[in-house]
Amino acid sequence: MEKRKLSFWEIWNMSFGFLGIQFGFELQNSNISRIFETLGANKDEIPILWIAAPLTGLLVQPIIGYLSDRTWHPYWGRRRPFFFIGALLASIALFIMPNSSTLWIAGGMLWILDASINISMEPFRAFVGDKLPPKQRTSGFAMQSFFIGVGSVIAAILPWIFTNWFHFSNTAGAGEIPESVKWSFYLGGIAYFFSVMYTIFTTKEFPPEDIEQFKKEKKETTFKDALAETFGGIFKMPKTMKQLALVQFFTWFALFSMWIYATNAVTSTKYNMKVDSALVTKMQNAAQNRLDRLANDNLSVAEKNKQEKSLKSLVKDFDEIKQFRASENPKVISVNIANYFADSLNTDTNEAEKTALKRVKKEYNDGADWLNVCSAVRNGTAAVFAFIIPLIAYRTNRKITHMICLIIGGIGLISIYFITNPIFIIISMAMVGIAWASILSMPYAMLSNALPANKMGYYMGLFNFFIVIPQIVAAGILGYFTIHLFNANTINTIILGGCAMILAGLLTLFVKDEEKE
Repeated sequence: MEKRKLSFWEIWNMSFGFLGIQFGFELQNSNISRIFETLGANKDEIPILWIAAPLTGLLVQPIIGYLSDRTWHPYWGRRRPFFFIGALLASIALFIMPNSSTLWIAGGMLWILDASINISMEPFRAFVGDKLPPKQRTSGFAMQSFFIGVGSVIAAILPWIFTNWFHFSNTAGAGEIPESVKWSFYLGGIAYFFSVMYTIFTTKEFPPEDIEQFKKEKKETTFKDALAETFGGIFKMPKTMKQLALVQFFTWFALFSMWIYATNAVTSTKYNMKVDSALVTKMQNAAQNRLDRLANDNLSVAEKNKQEKSLKSLVKDFDEIKQFRASENPKVISVNIANYFADSLNTDTNEAEKTALKRVKKEYNDGADWLNVCSAVRNGTAAVFAFIIPLIAYRTNRKITHMICLIIGGIGLISIYFITNPIFIIISMAMVGIAWASILSMPYAMLSNALPANKMGYYMGLFNFFIVIPQIVAAGILGYFTIHLFNANTINTIILGGCAMILAGLLTLFVKDEEKE
């Protein structure tokens, strides 16, 4: 059956759910490293904690794609049941995440949140292929990019809004998440659920062309067959998909580098996170002495384990300080150290030293808030550029368009190194926003034309292997690279990400893209 051309508002309705999905995705990407650092994570631990996100995607995406291809309900349709389930679970996770009291709880909630986002997000990609004729798919994915951009802008700037407009605190005690971050997640959970529900109730889906054959095939498929097809399809990918896989690998390696380390890189190099070397030595000795005395303290086993973990994290932070700009005085310290020793009940630091440490806490959280504003600009640029991309693609082609956008984004990441005034990071993030608009549309537009219609959801889910695999690689190696090759200087990790994005742009030229009329 030939698909009819849809109106602007029909494409708007079917894409609107991405507004809410991106609330969850952006709150995760912009604030998870901040939450991890606040709860005591070291630089080399942050990538490992982040590994939850790509691992859940690796498992969930192809399974959800496979199941949604084989789902049909007279009212809910094919993809919309997954929109609803994912939205409900993700909204609940967004309410729980900022109330995590320990690193392991925050890491566990990241698994749940990312899995839930994937349940609702991946069928949205197939939704475009289901409902739109090939000629409209570039516009359909561009509309999704628009809502992704708008949702990201609002979600990224929420902590800054709650701090500066509503005067919620953006600092908190050791091991506590600031109120501004908590309320951002609460609002994000509400927006996620109701945006997705809007798409569910304003769209309809096409039934399978031969419903009886569809039911028969579904009934005859065994669990073993389903498992083999779900994870064996990677060896039967269309040629275009294989070529795009390499582009995606370096693209998402770059993005993951940014999401993991941008907060630390910006706050440690562009904000005053420094205290005198003598104070650093004093705090290091105090932390080590407390750790040595802990075995003899009259505490419960649970409390001893908690304090031991916290003190070992501090000792590790002090070791990283020795590597990061080793000869410098004053020295950059972590927010973990500042949180611990700025506590008013702490007797190892005097009032002047506590004032300096409180200033470090404020600088860190001000920097994190400003980076959220820059992320909002990045996503706002993506939202606007989503409408420009089809015009560039029309004048050139989709490969050239994607290449140009990725190179601009890579240069934007590298430029952060050269910026001294953090206000200009807005420009760097706007350049990354141009790449982000293309990343969210061009690969899917090129891919959708190379896929069989009856396996659109499955292959769209499988394609995301090449989003999550580079993230797993990044999570596995970036901690080592940052500490041992870059001397704990996370800005160098951002430069590595920029180079990877430029390489991805150049590899786009080797993709075979057959645009169907």
